[in-house]
Amino acid sequence: MHLFTLPIILFLLTLYSLAQESTLHLSISASPSRINPLLATDSASAEISDRLFNGLVKFDSNGTIVGDLADSFHFEDNKTLIFTLHQNIQWHDTQEFDAEDVVYTYQLLNSPKLLTPYKDSFKYVKRVEALDKYTIRVTYKQPYFKALSIWMMGILPKHIWEKEDNPMTSSINKNPIGTGAYMLKQPFKVNEKIVLNANPYYFDGVAKIKTINYHYIADPSTQFITLKAKELDIGSLDPLQVQRQLNKEFNSYYQLIEQPSQSYTYMGFNLRVPKFKNKKVREAIAYAINKQELIDLLFFKHGKICHGPFMPDTPVYPKEYKPKEYNPTKSKQLLKELGYTPNNPLQFELISNTGNDTRINAAQIMQHQLAKVGIQMSIRIMEWQAFLNTVVMPHKFEAVLMGWSLSLIPDAYSIWHSDGDKKGGFNFIGYHNAQVDKLITDSESIIESQKFAKNYQKIFKLIADDTPYLFLYIPNSITAINRKIKGIKPSLIGITYNSTEWVKE
Repeated sequence: MHLFTLPIILFLLTLYSLAQESTLHLSISASPSRINPLLATDSASAEISDRLFNGLVKFDSNGTIVGDLADSFHFEDNKTLIFTLHQNIQWHDTQEFDAEDVVYTYQLLNSPKLLTPYKDSFKYVKRVEALDKYTIRVTYKQPYFKALSIWMMGILPKHIWEKEDNPMTSSINKNPIGTGAYMLKQPFKVNEKIVLNANPYYFDGVAKIKTINYHYIADPSTQFITLKAKELDIGSLDPLQVQRQLNKEFNSYYQLIEQPSQSYTYMGFNLRVPKFKNKKVREAIAYAINKQELIDLLFFKHGKICHGPFMPDTPVYPKEYKPKEYNPTKSKQLLKELGYTPNNPLQFELISNTGNDTRINAAQIMQHQLAKVGIQMSIRIMEWQAFLNTVVMPHKFEAVLMGWSLSLIPDAYSIWHSDGDKKGGFNFIGYHNAQVDKLITDSESIIESQKFAKNYQKIFKLIADDTPYLFLYIPNSITAINRKIKGIKPSLIGITYNSTEWVKE
């Protein structure tokens, strides 16, 4: 080796080291369907969209709504909301963001060209107007409890999208332009790594970590192996891994942060299927499932039993509610009343998706529990996109095992109102209850928080009593984070809210 080459090698090694320090390595278990905040209905699409787009407002670390693209906002009266936008914000292609982009996004959302359940949140908006280049006036048909929070929806660039005839199939959904802290390096390809670069024009301060690499890892076991090999900076852990599979080296490299997740897992019954139209059939299944055993076997106590559609310890959760307890004897009695016998057992198929071993294990445990009372449940596991597009949305299932993430401001409309039972809607189980519909609709014009909470407590009880879902468990979120990453501040809304301020040392 020539002596003069040594400094060059050292220089290149230094550059490589700096590049690694400014790169965040994450994993993603499924390919996004569309990176578009108006169409992002799956978790992969939503996660990438959140980094590329901004809404007019957002939650701060305390769960308070504050400005994002909007510099300020105020209500002129209980049906008129004014937004004043930040000036000199640039889209990723350097074009200027202004009020016309907000008006266009609202118009596109309500266009018949777009099929999305997010339309429902804007149904009480009467008019969206640009008063000038940086001022928006939103007029509502009536007072609306989500008048402000719906504007967390990401805003799209008018100059890009107004040229598109079919927003559902547009190639822009794979190569989006946003205002967010990160930009897509190149159009994403299914089942391949997604690379995001820091937006050098970001109005709220350029992200200190310059690159995010999302590595496509569909299998949770492979994700854990990759994490242990120190090839990921952040990764989710399940309780078994925490209890039995971590060593001193892992714990010295990663810190663990555990918080209650704002999500739950459920078995959803297709209420269009004749046998599941009968509430007693659904109750027979519910009484046969030992949820505490699920918690013990799956989570080693790192989770809670779920009893209904809203999260515990929130104002909308009815504290006096008495849930249906595990009672296999009651299950057998109901099955007998329904005419099911060992020679004529209740049978159904449960379908779920790959990429979630815990959910698959839950299905197997429940299969065993149900067999004890004479119920035969078969299990089918499918790739996520196939599951979503050929099973869930076309309603071609008997029962599904899925989960919901919940907002700090609950909205029962899209999942539980009868109107959500439509093509592309979130009420894909076909739940209809006139009393629930009325309470949901009435609540939407309630601004007073205590009155709103009382209505939602009634909704909780009615839904839980109907048993359209078998509400199962609320897992804790356990995250391993590379100790080189500084600036993480766990909060009510998670850990990523301030990710632009993180530094990788």
